[in-house]
Amino acid sequence: MAHNSISQQLKEHSITRRYAAIVHGVLKDDEGTINAPIGRHPIDRKKMSINEKNGRDAITHYRVLERFRQYTYIECQLETGRTHQIRVHMASTGHPLLGDSVYGPAKCPFRLNGQTLHAGVLGIIHPRTGEYMEFSAPLPDYFEELLRKLRTT
Repeated sequence: MAHNSISQQLKEHSITRRYAAIVHGVLKDDEGTINAPIGRHPIDRKKMSINEKNGRDAITHYRVLERFRQYTYIECQLETGRTHQIRVHMASTGHPLLGDSVYGPAKCPFRLNGQTLHAGVLGIIHPRTGEYMEFSAPLPDYFEELLRKLRTT
């Protein structure tokens, strides 16, 4: 029963998923929506890409939290949940995630473990009670430390 309920919420896009991310470059708009289908990359089968022909609908809403000289700290809210969705969508705008060597630059100027993407909030309707529940996770220490560095440079 619980599995079916969560599956239905995923299908209806009623689950809240908000992520914190740091992207390359300075986004000029304070918020935006990327609506571009995502599917397997036509050549590199390990990667995903914007794929008009064979992709599935994918929608990412973003808003700027803070701008730095060469980077932007954003929050992304997913309307759909495709593999690598935020990574692919942000890279498609010319603003790949900092530390993402697959969809962005191979070299990173900071010592990171992977890309700067953090699942901050998950909200679901409880399968049994019907009550909306939201769970949040604080930014990890390395992410906070990186934001401190960016604020002082």
